[in-house]
Amino acid sequence: NSNITWISQKQTKEGRTRLRRHGRTRVQRIKRGWVWNQFFVLEEYMGSEPQYVGKLHTDMDHGDSAVKYTLSGEGAGSIFTIDHITGDIHALVGLDREEKSYYTLKAQAVDIHTGVPLEPQSEFIIKVQDINDNEPRFPDGPYSASVPEMSPTGTYVTQVTATDADDPTYGNSARIVYSILHGQPYFSVDPKTGVIRTALANMDREVKGEYQVLLQAKDMGGQLGGLASTTNVNISLSDVNDNPPRFAKSIYHLRVPESAAVGSAVGRIRAHDLDAGSNAQVDYAIVPGDEGNMFDIISNGQSQEGVVVLKKTLDYETKKSYTFKVEASNAHLDPRFLHLGPFKDSATVKVNVLDTDEPPVFTKASYTMDVYEDTPPGTIIGSVTAQDLDASSSAVRYSLEWQPESDSCFDIDTVEGTISTHEYLDRETAVQHNITVVATKTNPLLSAKVSVTVTVLDVNEFPPELAVPSDTFVCENSRVGQVIQTVSAVDKDLPPVGQRFFFKSPRELRNRNFTVRDFGNNTAGIVTRRTGFQRQLQEVYVLPVVVEDSGYPAQSSTATLTIRVCSCEAGGSLLTCSAEAIFLPVGLSTGALMAILLCVALLIALYMGQRRHKEKETLMTSKEDIRDNVIHYDDEGGGEADTRAFDMGTLRNTSPDIHREFIAHRLEESQQGYAAPPYDSLATYAYEGEGSMAGSLSSIESWVIDHSEDFSSLGDWGQPFKTLAKEDSY
Repeated sequence: NSNITWISQKQTKEGRTRLRRHGRTRVQRIKRGWVWNQFFVLEEYMGSEPQYVGKLHTDMDHGDSAVKYTLSGEGAGSIFTIDHITGDIHALVGLDREEKSYYTLKAQAVDIHTGVPLEPQSEFIIKVQDINDNEPRFPDGPYSASVPEMSPTGTYVTQVTATDADDPTYGNSARIVYSILHGQPYFSVDPKTGVIRTALANMDREVKGEYQVLLQAKDMGGQLGGLASTTNVNISLSDVNDNPPRFAKSIYHLRVPESAAVGSAVGRIRAHDLDAGSNAQVDYAIVPGDEGNMFDIISNGQSQEGVVVLKKTLDYETKKSYTFKVEASNAHLDPRFLHLGPFKDSATVKVNVLDTDEPPVFTKASYTMDVYEDTPPGTIIGSVTAQDLDASSSAVRYSLEWQPESDSCFDIDTVEGTISTHEYLDRETAVQHNITVVATKTNPLLSAKVSVTVTVLDVNEFPPELAVPSDTFVCENSRVGQVIQTVSAVDKDLPPVGQRFFFKSPRELRNRNFTVRDFGNNTAGIVTRRTGFQRQLQEVYVLPVVVEDSGYPAQSSTATLTIRVCSCEAGGSLLTCSAEAIFLPVGLSTGALMAILLCVALLIALYMGQRRHKEKETLMTSKEDIRDNVIHYDDEGGGEADTRAFDMGTLRNTSPDIHREFIAHRLEESQQGYAAPPYDSLATYAYEGEGSMAGSLSSIESWVIDHSEDFSSLGDWGQPFKTLAKEDSY
């Protein structure tokens, strides 16, 4: 079979024809004697002789070897050769279409003798004809793909593509068909597109998570004789949350020493989840309960463990074990699989507390004790107690911690823990003592300390006393329950603020006229118990008042209150009382006033007597000395027979300071008020010998008052003296 395509045309001998028409000469173009387009040559020729490609021929070649054929262009001389006489073209080497699919060459016929071209040069193509010498190839293989587990049938996985180097336009050499050689029945592939899909529903990653699919691509449309190649497609199932967490055991046993610090880890538990990634994340929680309150649990996202930590301090002696429930649940739920059941599980945790050696424990965090000042040494003021709570129950011994600034006022019993005074305490020196007690157990040697505060209390040494004058009055027209006087009290003991005084009448004396009513604010009132009083019947009443403090030991005193019956106005204003009361200012009794006047007269008489009668002083010191006496009478007046006399000579020879002290002492005794009889309690006599100029100072004599004197100034002494200033009868 010739591969030459040629067209032959007849030519004139001259090669051109000259036509004459209508008197004009026309030149006509002479056509080429041969024309060719392309030749074909099979690729991969394996013959022993050069492969014949085709033949060049021109009409001008009459077979007389006068025409020479030449070849130029791609591969001329190296790949392709031409017989110059016959025009036959051969391929010298085997050709590969996939390397070069065609060659462009040029041919020309020339006169063999002159070398003159017989025709113009012509270009033609030698095309390499394809054969199926290339199998399909997967340029991106091997492949990896992923598809969610539990996916339905037909779920897209991935797509693969194979290429074939053969000519797709010639025959079926490049038409590829895909098929699965290994990987069924789980996956399928579209034979034309190479799309891989799931072929089995509900594949479980927890059962099998990885699949290796062997995929084949075959040319020639998959027909027999076609070339094929394979590739691997590694398909993994991605996880979905289709599994709940599960504890491997129903009960977990943990141990922790009682000395473990709050917040420390007690132990770890784990619930296994067959899922992966965030689908396997487990949240742990302690189911609410009394014993679970001692602990907490923390979820560890890395190890998927639950770390049990201590929430409160443990005490082996109080409780040796704790039992509680722990729940594990998925943090991220997939609503598509909720129908598979609850995604949580629970287990029991039992924590055993281990005993550790601990110091003794005091029953209190600190101790306070009180002791009165001047308490004798050796007096027990309190005690401290510490116990060894360990199972060994070791003995505990007590001691006082020595400190440079501490004192040695206290001792402690090493066995009993009783604290006693070591010396007398003085509240004015130290009101409070701070000591530290050390409790030590012997096996093992562990100790604890506690502070003890000792407060020194003041001793109640002084009784309270009424703080108001001991004399008062009641109106004749008084009513029942009327308060005629308010009284209060003072106490020399500490503290001056916060003392509590109680007022009352003696139980053994019942007064039908007056009573004492305690107001509760450290004051009391003298209250009448009947209506109406008459001076004509009784002018003076005496009421004992008992005042008691709240100290320890309680102290009390009794004061006698003298109550005068007075005439008052309708509004309660005082008009007049008894004669004795008129002369007295508030708080000054009759005896006191008389004592002052008599003492003044005595001083004058002594001064005058010493100047005029010095010579008689010797006689006064002799055995015949006439003794004038300072007489103390009772209420009835008495006389000189019932006296307690003082030696007048002693008075005369006494220094002025002692004399003043004596008068002041007697004056103080006279200040006890109306209730201190006798009222005419001080009678003073001077020497009444011959020529005495002092005259008689006897209290028996009447004191004659000159009515011509003006007593209006007595009103400045108080209400009773205002009445006296108005009276003329006195």
